[in-house]
Parts: sequence; structure tokens; C-alpha cells
Amino acid sequence: MTASATSAATARPLAGGRVLDLSSVIMGPACTQLLADYGAEVVKIEAPEGDVMRHAGAKIEPGMGAMFLHANEGKQSLVLDLKQSADRDLLLRMLPEFDVFIHNIRPQAMRRLGLDEPAIRALHPSVVYVELSGYAEDGPYAGRAAFDDIIQAQTGLAELFARQTGGAPSYVPTLVADRVTGLTAAHATLAALYRRQATGQGDYVQVSMFETLAAFVLADHLGGATFEPPAGPMCYSRLITPHRKPYRTQDGYIAVVVYNDKHWRSFFAAIDAMDVFEADPRFQTAAARADNYDAIYGYLSELLVTRTSAAWLALLEAADIPCCPVNRVEDLLDDPQLQAIGFFDTAKQQSGHTLRRIAPRFRAPSAHTAEVAPSPVLGPHAVGTFPELT
Repeated sequence: MTASATSAATARPLAGGRVLDLSSVIMGPACTQLLADYGAEVVKIEAPEGDVMRHAGAKIEPGMGAMFLHANEGKQSLVLDLKQSADRDLLLRMLPEFDVFIHNIRPQAMRRLGLDEPAIRALHPSVVYVELSGYAEDGPYAGRAAFDDIIQAQTGLAELFARQTGGAPSYVPTLVADRVTGLTAAHATLAALYRRQATGQGDYVQVSMFETLAAFVLADHLGGATFEPPAGPMCYSRLITPHRKPYRTQDGYIAVVVYNDKHWRSFFAAIDAMDVFEADPRFQTAAARADNYDAIYGYLSELLVTRTSAAWLALLEAADIPCCPVNRVEDLLDDPQLQAIGFFDTAKQQSGHTLRRIAPRFRAPSAHTAEVAPSPVLGPHAVGTFPELT
């Protein structure tokens, strides 16, 4: 990484590192947001119209939507039209000053622009070139456009909802494919930087949404297909039983996980039903429970509806059994745990509006050695801001 005057004792982990970020939407920005959290200087290159996510979610000023704000903190924005040779030349002049070059533009488009990995490597041999895509280049889906909904459907995640509920396929109501891929790309980038520090050699990191989320899903649900020949059906039965869901009570819903031997024994003792526990071997061991998730979770489902949420939470907490209310996302704003650890803070946008922000996504003393700037308005950092362009 490039040299930094910041002392090693106080610097954030990537202080002195520079990232040239050509990514947009969520997958790539989620990756570079983490690198910015770790202290890297991230220069976000935006087309004249800006990242499309600037218009997504709640906003109080144009081009500064909530979705954009929570994926681009601490970055700088520089407007370049890479279809124009003059702007492309400016980008290439900046290149030697950066440690990481990252994009989520389709590889074929990057080849047309002359910004593919071989072209960039020829100009900057030690750069870490990070390419995020929908699909790996050596498969039949290469070059297809990919969106979170498409990937959730394609990897079986949407169908798992149908299998569990008996209803229609459904999407997780969060951008899980984008964010998991961004996290994967971030730690792959860190590994490449670590190798570069040791060897001086650059790297070519390729991370794709479909393959990343397929691995994420199949780590739980490869099941019997783990073995050859197969040793049983795919899918982890505990996760797809229809009774694995918030349990209805007399007056609402709560989440409960009665999981290990101690939990089950404590649960039956708390409800004064040890005779049921001792008479039914399905509850007594992990092996027996693994073969009977429908039955044991069905038992909980029938039982919990007999008391109020408050009564169950008091009883279960006293028995040291994991449980909680079913929150709305609005409840997180006043959650006592999040408040106690300073999960939210506030900052002023350039316009003067106050933002509620999420704290750094990891906890270490080095995470808090410097103030993180809010997400940038479009292109405020003129070419003159960068010495390599003057």
C-alpha cells in the first residue's frame, strides 16, 4: 500500500491505502464501504448522471437517497464520462496512485473501454484489480445482467420460502445477494492486499453474485447431495420445517429457540411438564431432534399460543432459553443494546441536513480514530483535488 504519515499506533487498518472505485448500485459500494470503514481513501468514479442508487429510498434533497447514503460514507465522488477518451485518459493518469481498482461493470464493456484487467495490469503491475459480476466469465451465463431478485430466484433461495410455508416463492426483503457478494469481495480484496504487502505482487480478484450466493445457500442446504452417491435429500430439515417461524401467542408473536439438551430440559421444567420430556425420546437428544424437527417445533407451535407474549418471555428468560419479541425495523431506532453501544450517530450533510448514520461495521480501537465524512454529493471533488491530475 502507499506510504502514509499517519502513525501505525493510531491509523485505521487501511490508512494510506487508496481505492479507485468504479462500482455502483449496492454490490460494489457495499465492498468499498467496508474498505472506507477500514481507513482507505475511496475515490468513487461516477458517470455524469450519477449512481442510480442516489435516487433510491427516502430523501430530503435530490440525488441523496437513503440507500446511497448508507453505502457510500467516507468516499469522494469524481464525475468522469468513461465513454469519452479525455475522461478515460484522466482515469488512467490517476491509476498509478491507487492500490485497488474495483468495478462491477460487465467485463465485455470494460474490454471495449480498454479498462479490463490485462490493460490495467500493463499500466500498473502491482494493482489489485477487483471485478464484481453477475456470473463467472467461464460459464454459459457470462455477461448476463444480474439483480438481487434474479439471483435469489436462481439460487433456490426464493423457492425455499415456498418449500417451508407451502405458499408461493418469495424474496428475502433485503438485498442479500448484493450485500453477501460485497462482503465476500471485501475480504477477498483484503487478502489480496495482504499478499501484495508480503510479495509486492498485484492480484486479479473476481467475485460473482450467482456463484457467491449459491455457495451461501448450499452451505446449509446441500444436505444429502454432499455425498456421492447421495446420502439423502437436499435441504437442512431444521431450516425448512413450517414451524420454524415466530410463534403465535395469545396476543402476538415471539421468537424462541429451544435448541440444545439443556434448553429442552429447562423448557419442560419451566412449564412443569417433565413427564412429557421423559416419556418422549424425540426431545431428549440432538440426534433424535434432528430426525423430528417437524414434530418438536410443531409441539412448541401448539403450546405457545396458550399464553401471552409477556408471560412466555418472562418464563423463558428465567429459564435461560433464547427468546425475544418480534421487532419491527422501526423498533431498532430505540433498541437499548444498539443505543448502549453507540450504534447510531449523526452527521451533517453539505446541505446542512442532519443524517442518522450506522456506526462502523466492525469494532476495534482503530475504527474510531477519525471522523468519517458523510456520503458525497455528485462530483464535488474537481480534477484539481487530485495532485496526479494537475
